[in-house]
Amino acid sequence: MENTQLVELANKYGSPLYVYDTDKIESQYNRLTNAFSSVKNLKLNYAVKALSNVNILKFFKNLGSGLDTVSFQEVQLCLTTGIEPQNIIYTPNGVSLSEIEEVAKLGVQINIDNLSILEQFGQKHPNIPVCVRINPHIMAGGNSKISVGHIDSKFGISIHQVPHIKRVVENTGMNINGIHMHTGSDILDIDTFLRASDILFDVARQFENIDFIDFGSGFKVPYKEGDISTDIEQLGVQLSARFNEFCVEYGKDITLMFEPGKFLVSEAGSFLAKVNVVKQTTSTVFAHVDSGFNHLVRPMMYDSYHHITNASNPNGRDRYYSVVGYICETDTFASNRRIAEISEEDILRFHNAGAYCFSMASNYNSRYLPAEVMVHKGKDYVIRKRQTIEDILNNQETIDFSESKPASKEKVKA
Repeated sequence: MENTQLVELANKYGSPLYVYDTDKIESQYNRLTNAFSSVKNLKLNYAVKALSNVNILKFFKNLGSGLDTVSFQEVQLCLTTGIEPQNIIYTPNGVSLSEIEEVAKLGVQINIDNLSILEQFGQKHPNIPVCVRINPHIMAGGNSKISVGHIDSKFGISIHQVPHIKRVVENTGMNINGIHMHTGSDILDIDTFLRASDILFDVARQFENIDFIDFGSGFKVPYKEGDISTDIEQLGVQLSARFNEFCVEYGKDITLMFEPGKFLVSEAGSFLAKVNVVKQTTSTVFAHVDSGFNHLVRPMMYDSYHHITNASNPNGRDRYYSVVGYICETDTFASNRRIAEISEEDILRFHNAGAYCFSMASNYNSRYLPAEVMVHKGKDYVIRKRQTIEDILNNQETIDFSESKPASKEKVKA
């Protein structure tokens, strides 16, 4: 979207503000489906945790996407869109058996990532098909916090424990209908997916009734000009060929699944913040914006890079700024970053703000959550109102301390 349009939206709805462009979401969705067009049965399940506004979920439903969830609450949110339960996959980590059972009652595809719960669930519900999450012991991802398929990861059942899975199946009579993995996020090397595919194919061969293999996601998107990203088209050529060969060997056309989140929505999102103060110190020029890590925590949590441009003055003379927030701790979005000259009340645009940005926001410092706006077919829609103090106080119960005065102390006798 153009800078002038974004500034107009910031003026119209206030700042800070999240803006999402459905044209970009749809183009990314089509790009991925086209890359695997040679696969007979392909299903994309959008990773809800990336951006969970119900309007985003409804948009993906209309595109024909399934939805990938990690909590009972996400499942409930998805069902409000009218999506069929069988088009939702539930992949939690370390949750209780009771939560998994609650989700199973809804008719959602269950994905279990540990032997203990797998055995308990199989004993109680042998007729409910279950997918198993495998840990392929592959180190992948752009940051240790988002690398989830290595040998010491808490996620998934080790590939070395497949015989244990088979024994659970034999003892309970349960049906394993899918094999799943997710190695991490921001994966650049497509060989990571190809190596993992060989592992998953070997696991799938050991089960007779597999309906799908889910390769997770983690595709890297560009965060700045000249940045490299996952070559989806090349991955599509190579992985599709291997997958189609496996289907022939397996004796039936199973479904190839992915659960992309960042790839679909990251580039579609812009975060807009107004400059409160430009502060010159002895060595640094700070641009203080009306936001902080309460609204966009990724740079502080993952050391992630978000390209920042001056939407109000995109053609100004470049200068160097450290862009910081208004939180009572260090909340630096960018250090010594080259940006077109900034003045107070300018609107700064944070790019790649569609994934894991609003969904990780908080009320820290009792600051309000920002509004969210969707731009669809050239028209802007508010899809989440800006919070008020009433929203923060909602569900807080107050105590009348005037009715609970402490009893007076008795005088101590000499």
